[in-house]
Amino acid sequence: MLRWYGNNQTGLSFTVGNQPFGVAFDGANIWVTNFGSNTVSKLVVSTGVPAAGSPFAVGNQPAGVAFDGANIWVANFADNTVSKLVASTGAPAAGSPFAVGNGPSWVAFDGANIWVTNQGNGTVSKLVASTGAPAAGSPFTVGAAPQGVAFDGANIWVANQDSGTVSKLVASTGAPAAGSPFAVGIQPVGVAFDGVNIWVANRGSGTVSKLVASTGAPAAGSPFAVGIQPIGVAFDGTSVWVANRGSGTVSKLVASTGAPAAGSPFAVGFSPHGVAFDGASIWVANRDSATVSEL
Repeated sequence: MLRWYGNNQTGLSFTVGNQPFGVAFDGANIWVTNFGSNTVSKLVVSTGVPAAGSPFAVGNQPAGVAFDGANIWVANFADNTVSKLVASTGAPAAGSPFAVGNGPSWVAFDGANIWVTNQGNGTVSKLVASTGAPAAGSPFTVGAAPQGVAFDGANIWVANQDSGTVSKLVASTGAPAAGSPFAVGIQPVGVAFDGVNIWVANRGSGTVSKLVASTGAPAAGSPFAVGIQPIGVAFDGTSVWVANRGSGTVSKLVASTGAPAAGSPFAVGFSPHGVAFDGASIWVANRDSATVSEL
């Protein structure tokens, strides 16, 4: 029980594979893609110990990861595929891996489909989650070097790193929403939805942009300063957490105002990248430490 007592949580760190990149939560476990090991680690969230069979082999240079309610999806950057693993066992699902575009990077689930950003194509692939087959019209064109992707309940948001924009696509059709794309900072990478707004980590600006999801307009005060080279973003229900790759820290911003929360930023490992929330703690993949931090 002491594990869940706040004063005993800060600073926990667990070893995973080489160059951990993305993080996802499946309701009981944390999944971490190991870009340099071609594996995915599965950690029991209550203890941080590896689950049975972990790590699991996937494709070459696994990057983004998402959970669809039953399966884990992993973007294999160097294979131009996504792997689908049964979350309960880590075994490959039928038909896995599935072909997508060039340089698949980040992944999101919209309730029925998996969306994968293809960095080398300037596109996003939409796969039917139940089968892995391409959805009608897939892939869809976005901006240059698309990275992070998030679902807001009706639309898919994609950070276009080399365009300085985020694209908003109607999830049901893949068509651009009104006004899309929207300007943000320099080299936008990570994206998260807080229930009302879209948050975008601008790696080249050291800022995070907050856009009103319904319109794409900047929210009051946006952008907000964070650390050096912000990459990953996650929302915990109250606050937005941003992994600052160049600072070795994670910034915590009050979602309603964008102001730094008490104690922010928090030290983690070297080159923090992906971020996920498990309902109680924030998990951060430390790419150059081969660890994940739990805050």
